[in-house]
Amino acid sequence: MSQIELWPEINEIVLCAGVDEVGRGPLVGAVVAAAVILDPGRPIVGLTDSKKLNARRREALALEIRERATAWSIGEASAAEIDRLNILHASLLAMRRAVEGLKVAPASVLVDGNRCPEGLACPAQAIVGGDACEPSIGAASILAKVYRDAQMDALHAIHPGYGFDRHRGYPTADHRQALQRLGPLPEHRRSFRPVRDALAAESNVKS
Repeated sequence: MSQIELWPEINEIVLCAGVDEVGRGPLVGAVVAAAVILDPGRPIVGLTDSKKLNARRREALALEIRERATAWSIGEASAAEIDRLNILHASLLAMRRAVEGLKVAPASVLVDGNRCPEGLACPAQAIVGGDACEPSIGAASILAKVYRDAQMDALHAIHPGYGFDRHRGYPTADHRQALQRLGPLPEHRRSFRPVRDALAAESNVKS
């Protein structure tokens, strides 16, 4: 499905939003989604899966996306919502919030992965690997990644001992060791096993 469909009989452009999320795997922070409607009159070169780009290139493209896209939006689901709903449903919630936050209503939505959020006001199609083949999904991937990395940088500024500026909250050996040494923060996802284990160890020490 292309991002822009032209219906000759009514001579109208039908807008499509690309949607992607980042942050399913980390032990801390929100899961973040973005929705982007690209402007065909203002093309952006280099849109692809954010994981294929270095940080500098992602940030440069994110700036272009925010300046040139017809509309874009960020949606989140907090660590508390992840613990309550589970990470899959929290990710779908973040994606739905991103679509609902668009200032221009899309006629359809393309979602990276194999599941679409429920309750959207327009049709949606899931595309596995869509961030690498659909520019609008790639744009959403980049915006979401840059936004979440900024959140991790801000958390690192407050709690530098955890190394969030390096591992972005993922369960690296350094992060797990910091959890055991310093204990979980309020931003940690308590339903994730390494955090549960750290909480249990902390409770045993206190008892």
